[in-house]
Amino acid sequence: MSILSSIGRLATELSAARARFQTERAIRSLPIELQKDIGWPEAADTKTGARHGVGS
Repeated sequence: MSILSSIGRLATELSAARARFQTERAIRSLPIELQKDIGWPEAADTKTGARHGVGS
């Protein structure tokens, strides 16, 4: 594996992680009722503060 392909793979992974983070942030900014309507798993864990979302 060449250095350029390794850098390209890392850049792709970073881009995907950034997209997941932005999506999670957008969903978390929605009202709790709307999060429950779309089935966001975090909506049920607001009392405990547990985090079982994307990337966990």
